[in-house]
Amino acid sequence: MRNRESWNARRPAAPADDAPADLVLTGGRVHVFDEGDHLAQAIAVRAGRIVRVGHDHEVAPLIGPGTRQIPLRGRAVLPGINDSHLHGVWLGAMWPHLLMDALTAGAADTPPPAAPALRTSADRRTAILRTRDLLAALGVTSYTEPGLGPGEDGGETGCFGSAALADYAQLAAEGELAARVTALLLFGELDGPGSADAFTAGLREFAAPAEVSGWFRVAGVKIFADGIPPMRSAWVCEPYPDGTHGALLIDGDSAEQRLHRLTGMIRAAHAAGHQIGVHSTGDRTSAAVVSALGAAQADDPRPARHYLIHGDLLPPATLAEMAAAGIGLNTQPGIAVATRHLLHDTLGAHTLARMCPTRDALDAGVDVCLSSDSPVLTPDWRRGVVAAVTRAGVDGSVCGVEQRLAVREALRAYTVTPARQDGAETWKGSLEPGKVADLCVLAADPLRVEVEALPQVPVELTVVDGRVVYEAAGRG
Repeated sequence: MRNRESWNARRPAAPADDAPADLVLTGGRVHVFDEGDHLAQAIAVRAGRIVRVGHDHEVAPLIGPGTRQIPLRGRAVLPGINDSHLHGVWLGAMWPHLLMDALTAGAADTPPPAAPALRTSADRRTAILRTRDLLAALGVTSYTEPGLGPGEDGGETGCFGSAALADYAQLAAEGELAARVTALLLFGELDGPGSADAFTAGLREFAAPAEVSGWFRVAGVKIFADGIPPMRSAWVCEPYPDGTHGALLIDGDSAEQRLHRLTGMIRAAHAAGHQIGVHSTGDRTSAAVVSALGAAQADDPRPARHYLIHGDLLPPATLAEMAAAGIGLNTQPGIAVATRHLLHDTLGAHTLARMCPTRDALDAGVDVCLSSDSPVLTPDWRRGVVAAVTRAGVDGSVCGVEQRLAVREALRAYTVTPARQDGAETWKGSLEPGKVADLCVLAADPLRVEVEALPQVPVELTVVDGRVVYEAAGRG
């Protein structure tokens, strides 16, 4: 693993800028999302790459007889959306049912829907392709499958086993994907207890499918460190109402032994060259995980791009340590919003106010990715932006008003920052010449509409690698 080339090193150079473009979009509001947050009118694409961004008259010379021209008429162009934590096989099996539907409807006692069992490769491929079509219609051009591997080979749903990795790799090789997929390996149960011995054996023995350049890549591993606050299974400093503190999910006879084994797992994965995504929700868990990740990087410095998943409770000291060590946060404000009533009863109002601390994390200098965790939440990133900006539920109640983001910050957390999480910021995530032509075209500028109205702004066109993979019916 240590000498594996990154996606950055594998991407070809941009094509020469003197031939007609394959695709040109003009007359719009093109949000480049470069360091200067520049706004352009037009964009030209050739051979899957962006070759020019600027005013209409600057792009016009690249229009030739074979160029497809799309007049935007004021529509907005964003970099393709990167949902950096989305269970694609599971979503395809579950859709249109979502785990948070009952909670957002106020029916907290309604059990979540169960996914149908996927027993064959044909079943899994059908689910992946269903997700492909769903995400293409939402402008999603990249996503991360956060946990597929031998730890779930005997799982009831069939959505998370190692066979799904092979199915993804095969679909990518066949050219059947319409989004770029990054995967994390899973050597334990999904949302369940983990064995340190099984984890290290998996690192040593499991052979992941080969990368399909630009389309499918196994980047690293996922570790479930603890549970979730509503179930009182997150490991926390202050006790729950029943006097318990939760615990780590790693096997062991004591808190000290479980922590020692978790630290060993992190060190082993880092030494093997993996990126590590750690499901960590309790403040006590996150402090321990960040300390272990930082120590592993100190022993073996490299741009690992490790990150916490969820990070529900992150005190300032932990955020500062994350920023110093380059550890990112991948989180979903919509979960905090949807579960706010349960969290109030479990953690209290004073803790609820600092749940999912996106504002604090950004201000501390932590890279923040927003994601859906779908099918927990809807894969519609527009609703994710609303949750991050308003922190409001359907009943108007707010969870963490001080943690609100600006719309532009939320959009970057769905585009630019996930590209950094993927180690792919040199070739995707923004609309700069030389980068891949992954685009999302909206009927209106998301920075010019009331944020609550964003989910009603249609996605009109999705382009991946310069190829139109979704076009709204009747667009004109």
